[in-house]
Amino acid sequence: MLPAKHGRTLTRVYERPTPADIRWEEMESLLRASGVEVVERSGSRVGLSKGSERIVMHRPHPRPTIGRATVRDIAAFLKVVGVEP
Repeated sequence: MLPAKHGRTLTRVYERPTPADIRWEEMESLLRASGVEVVERSGSRVGLSKGSERIVMHRPHPRPTIGRATVRDIAAFLKVVGVEP
């Protein structure tokens, strides 16, 4: 069971239309609380892994908010690893 703050972020990740105002810090906190390993890679790349599933994406910059396409990619990853609201 995730804390309420993470639960709200997780619910927003699955919203349609996809939100474009989720901050990276909120997402990273949610991912770590869900048991996802967040690994810094070269440049602005970040690797996410849980079990045998892996995905690589770019951390947003210079703005702190995640783009819609990245939110959709993270939602698909979370669904595959069994993290849903």
